[in-house]
Amino acid sequence: MTEDAAACRAALETALAGAPLATTLATLARAPEAVADAALRDFAQAHGAAALPVITALGEDPAARGLRRVARRALYRLSQKGVTAPARPAARPVVARRAERPARAWLSGIDGTGSRAAWILFDGGFGGTALCSLILNDTVGILEVAGGEITKRRLDTELATLRANQKLPWIEVSPPRAIGAVRAALARHTSLGSAPPAAFARWQAAFEHGALDETSVPAGAADPELLDRVSELLGLPELASWFVDPESVQSESLELLQTRESRLVVSDQIKAEREAAIVERIVEREFTDEVRDRWARRLDEMAFVFAVTDRPQAAAIAAASAAALRDRTRDVRRQPFAAALVRRGLELAGEVASGRLSAADVSRRP
Repeated sequence: MTEDAAACRAALETALAGAPLATTLATLARAPEAVADAALRDFAQAHGAAALPVITALGEDPAARGLRRVARRALYRLSQKGVTAPARPAARPVVARRAERPARAWLSGIDGTGSRAAWILFDGGFGGTALCSLILNDTVGILEVAGGEITKRRLDTELATLRANQKLPWIEVSPPRAIGAVRAALARHTSLGSAPPAAFARWQAAFEHGALDETSVPAGAADPELLDRVSELLGLPELASWFVDPESVQSESLELLQTRESRLVVSDQIKAEREAAIVERIVEREFTDEVRDRWARRLDEMAFVFAVTDRPQAAAIAAASAAALRDRTRDVRRQPFAAALVRRGLELAGEVASGRLSAADVSRRP
């Protein structure tokens, strides 16, 4: 065995024992190609499969240059004997798509069915953005889901169109606040044993993590003066759809109509007392603790909307009415807000009974 051949074989053995490949590479590179070829052939024959890692590394090392050919030749000889390297795992993509992160968000006011719109803009992978558009309802959960990739120009156009046509207030909020609204809708599905629309699956993971907005709605006290101004609040266009479901007070509506149109000589005071008794009876029946809390949450959210849109008086009245509804020591039959919703429902039920309105048009079912 020549000196070069001995050096090559020794270098290969040390590499097999764990020595740095650079040392082996330098030794084989100094030897003639035929000598390196013979050394690799003998090395492979002596160790079989155990020689594969060293020979494979030499065949792939960018610095090996001329040795790659002889190394691959040695691998070929081994393969002819049935000795091959195991298949490599699939390479990972160079750029992994990162998780979508909420960047901006918008919420609408709440209508009389407890529904509101929510938009959440996510920063997606590869620098793109995606918009998730939802309709949320506080009695049912998530009603509608849409959205997908969107450009900044398209988003600006959609926002302008929405603000021009939206009947309810439309405000930009912190993403955590909007995500909290979506999670509340998901919790409603859980309590009902229902599932959100199938289209929500595409967005599900984006709403499972992240902090929620701890900003509270304007704190309110049940100030009697503010409570008596509830007609100002319900006179706002945004709350025109706030009333009890006319279907639930249809019989009382007929009773009220009979009272008003009675041919008996009854004083206006007695008629007013009878009407008040009807209203109180409905309030007591319809405004259970659960319903009181639901309307209180709606009022709280609208108090936040009014505060953001620079309407402090409306915000104060809404917050005070919410506080009164939550206060179980207060008789709900004596609360102006509940009575006003019932009176509206009675009037609309009368319109339905007379045929001037369609029941479907005023139904409070989501």
